Amino acid sequence: MNASSPPSPETGGHRLAGVIAGRRTKWAVLALWIVLLTALGPLAGKLGDVQKNEAASWLPGGAESTQVVKLEERFRKDEMMPAVIVYERPAGITAADRAKATADLAGFGRLPGAQQAQGPFTSKDGKALQTLVPLTDKDVVKAVDEARDLAKRGPPGLDAHVTGPAGGGADQFRVFQSIDGFLLMAAGLVVIVMLLCIYRSPVLWFVPVLSAVFALGLSQAVVYLLAKNAGLTVNGQSAGILTVLVFGVATDYALLLVARYREELHRHTDRHEAMAFALHRAAPAVIASAATVAIGLLCLLLAEMNSTAGLGPVAAAGVIIALGAMTTLLPALLVIFGRWIFWPLVPRYDAKYLRPEAYESEHGVWSRIARLIGARSRLLWIATTVGLIALTFGLTSLKAEGLSDAGQFTGRPDSVAGSEALARHFPGGSGSPAVVIAEADAAGPVAAAIAGTAGIADPGRAVTANGLVKYEATLLDRADTRAAQNTIDRLRTAAHHVPGADAKVGGTTAINLDTKRASVRDNKVIIPVVLAVVLLILVLLLRALVAPLLMMATVVLSFLASLGACALIFRHGFGFEGTDSGFPLLAFIFLVALGVDYNIFLMHRVREESQVLGTRRGITRGLTVTGGVITSAGLVLAATFAALATLPLVSMAEMGFVVAFGVLLDTFIVRSLLLPALAHDIGRRIWAPSRLAAHRPVPEADLKVFDTVG
Repeated sequence: MNASSPPSPETGGHRLAGVIAGRRTKWAVLALWIVLLTALGPLAGKLGDVQKNEAASWLPGGAESTQVVKLEERFRKDEMMPAVIVYERPAGITAADRAKATADLAGFGRLPGAQQAQGPFTSKDGKALQTLVPLTDKDVVKAVDEARDLAKRGPPGLDAHVTGPAGGGADQFRVFQSIDGFLLMAAGLVVIVMLLCIYRSPVLWFVPVLSAVFALGLSQAVVYLLAKNAGLTVNGQSAGILTVLVFGVATDYALLLVARYREELHRHTDRHEAMAFALHRAAPAVIASAATVAIGLLCLLLAEMNSTAGLGPVAAAGVIIALGAMTTLLPALLVIFGRWIFWPLVPRYDAKYLRPEAYESEHGVWSRIARLIGARSRLLWIATTVGLIALTFGLTSLKAEGLSDAGQFTGRPDSVAGSEALARHFPGGSGSPAVVIAEADAAGPVAAAIAGTAGIADPGRAVTANGLVKYEATLLDRADTRAAQNTIDRLRTAAHHVPGADAKVGGTTAINLDTKRASVRDNKVIIPVVLAVVLLILVLLLRALVAPLLMMATVVLSFLASLGACALIFRHGFGFEGTDSGFPLLAFIFLVALGVDYNIFLMHRVREESQVLGTRRGITRGLTVTGGVITSAGLVLAATFAALATLPLVSMAEMGFVVAFGVLLDTFIVRSLLLPALAHDIGRRIWAPSRLAAHRPVPEADLKVFDTVG
């Protein structure tokens, strides 16, 4: 094809792209999005109404602790969360202190959803008092706030705290209640600042951000409908991840499309035609990227954990809708606004850009990196591989066995202070008993089994209802410890062996234990499935086997290196006690799926260039022309996920940090150095077994007659 006449966009793909960015149809695309947001937008604000943040809702229905939660409904109508009020005076409780605690009982009875309070009970050392207030789950945060306000108005020197499941739950709920607004503001601000720096335009940033906001609003509305009508489990974690994920991937896709559009504006006088070419050539990589992330996330549906299984569709819906917005709404808006949206660096048509070397000359830094890879490919991939392997040794510091009550927060909320005070003066499991429910006819033998179990401080009193008996047994150890979990195992063994009792053991400690075990099972099942699915997508996209295997190997190595480095940082830098038991799986899903994203962007362009230039020349040109935009995309995605790291919940902070760290590692090391150097060293064999593996490069003297705008 002659370099002076660009190809006509009359293929099927071009025609579809031309419809989205057509002179008349662009307005129809905009109108369609406005109608969707007008109809569904109000539902986005209701997403918080369908969130389930209590621990039991995260577990599958088959877990024994979840069955106990359901059986407890036969003893009472509403789900209960006990609040534990602990009064402490190091010098010893006084008569005035005891009078204060007794007088508070009336006030506790007036709390929202409060049932009959029990106490105050005096500790054996005489330095603390304890009152138990069962609360329904209707307005726990308000009830706990009022309880704290009442309890703390005591004699000088008397410390008071509200802890237990209700106190800890309220502290977490408070974070989740404010998380959406905070993350939206933080992610939006980060994206705006990054786009201002990348585009160096005071106006261009507005179009991608507006498109991302539209995508987020529609995503939240769709997720609300799924939670309301399809039983999808949504919690504060998945809602928060949805916000940063949509902003991050939407901006990534926008950066890729805008860069390709700018490139085409140099080659076409008509902006509609330029967008048709840009969409047609960028869309396959963007669609493959979104498909990889979305399908990888949907693999989470195989999880036993309801929270993990729920995150899959929540996040996948966000990715798919972000893809839709960035391939329809964004192109339409860009064409509507015209070339001036790039002001002051407005791209103009220039025939010189029909030649490949003209555009490459604008990417000086990446051109030099590409030349370095061409000259020292083997040294680079060996050195980067050794460095990444060294980081994986940090995995020995990874402790993914769940977090204690204190370890769940980056700070020290009142519930944690209360839990510590409670442990100083009462049996460790006070306020978080093990719940044993069995057939009423077997009440005696069950009580004997509970009392005879090592680690039980008090078997509790029996409550009967509807043919069942319930015991709330106080554990000797703190409910969030491994020792308490071992007691639950012993208690289950003893209770299950009572003939005819059909006994089941639940409670806070049992929920944590079942969560950990379900997470271990999910890791073993889902990680291999995700690897297989992502590899299949890459094979279909690149029509090769060697290149996809290389991409998967580098991404998995990058994940292990990121996890190892972050394990060291969490333990020795931040002082975190460990990670949530589901952390490794979620980190794997996001880092592998998002890491493959950037490799797709690179290798899809490399394959395109290799068809004309040959593999090694295609690698250097592909890296040269995509290096800047992919690096910018990585920086934006890392910055948006870093917003999670500012939250006061350790699980969210760790997730935000590991994704940000991993994306940066993948952007600057794996995609920029390791993968291209490895591919360059292997050469055209990376396309085996496709015909491209036997493709010979075009002689340099003939390159000028080819149109390589692809």
